[in-house]
Amino acid sequence: MTAGDAVSITARQPAAIHSALSMLEAVAAMGAGVTARQLADRLGMPRATTYRLLNLLVQDEYLVRTPDLTGFALGTKVALLAGSIGVERIPRAARDVLERTRASARGGIHLVLYRDDRLVVADEDPDFPLSNRQGLQQEPTRYALGLLPLVVRGETAAGDLVSELRSQGVIRARDGQRGCLVAPITDASGTLAGALSYSGPRRQIDSSDSIALSLIAAARELGPLLT
Repeated sequence: MTAGDAVSITARQPAAIHSALSMLEAVAAMGAGVTARQLADRLGMPRATTYRLLNLLVQDEYLVRTPDLTGFALGTKVALLAGSIGVERIPRAARDVLERTRASARGGIHLVLYRDDRLVVADEDPDFPLSNRQGLQQEPTRYALGLLPLVVRGETAAGDLVSELRSQGVIRARDGQRGCLVAPITDASGTLAGALSYSGPRRQIDSSDSIALSLIAAARELGPLLT
């Protein structure tokens, strides 16, 4: 794009963008089938403005009309955006397990799921975020969470990790003074479905069996809740 092609934003456009995002949030919150009138009432928006904005969002595939044409639902572009950041809904019971585990650990407890050869961050610790979430998504095998599927399948040259998983139920990784522990989450058939990780000081990774045991126990609880 050249300087002459640059898009100029008028004073009114930021408000319009905000209205469009508020519309998408309202449809997500109210569910498929919500009507234009319901959206206008919820957002305090004039009916004419609501219809105009809905038509634009449908035209651009951020919303779709329901089969009976009386309501609206989130469209394919929203689904694509959600998929690109790995959004996952997990049950309340699983969140309870995560909260309990986090309360007893001085470090980050993160839940990931493996979906069609993709690593999806399903629940990141809000108090101790992942150090490089983008790197984990782009080059997962540089990290223990990304290596775990290869270790489980025996497809890695790191035989020490395979032995560690078989003997201790976790794998460890260190990076300077930091490190992480990763425990697998499996379904009823024993197939790998996800992982629970602890990230914290290296001394905790190297010397604390209690963290590993807590992680393994939580991973076992999460298995039937997530699969």
